[in-house]
Amino acid sequence: MIATFIVSLVVTKIFGNEFQFLFAGRVAMALMLLFTAMGHFAFKKGMAMMIPKPIPYKTEIVFLTGIIEIIATIGLLVSNLRLITAWLLIAFFILILPANIYAAANKINYQKGTFDGKGSGYLWLRIPLQVFYIVWVYLFAIHK
Repeated sequence: MIATFIVSLVVTKIFGNEFQFLFAGRVAMALMLLFTAMGHFAFKKGMAMMIPKPIPYKTEIVFLTGIIEIIATIGLLVSNLRLITAWLLIAFFILILPANIYAAANKINYQKGTFDGKGSGYLWLRIPLQVFYIVWVYLFAIHK
């Protein structure tokens, strides 16, 4: 994401004669969302395992959240949709955190669809990463 941000900054400078930090930040987040959305379709079995057992329609939820990430990609880049998309994306990041905690607690490897994942130590990375994403969206899509 940081690399995409830097490349976007350079491109905006070359083609627009000035650095466009806010736009570059939104492009970086949009590309990250597009990348993670692909995971929802490529690793659907493992991602479905991340959803706690009592919740039904796991595969459908995985597909839906992938579609939400694709829509958010577009919304961040369309000026009329940017603000509402950003607030909904922050809520989305908060809502998916329990699935990441559940997956870590149950050692779910979402890429393999097995129970040999990194475990709860992964949360030391994942929780700050979620906070980072929330702050990123706020700074580049909401804050003026």
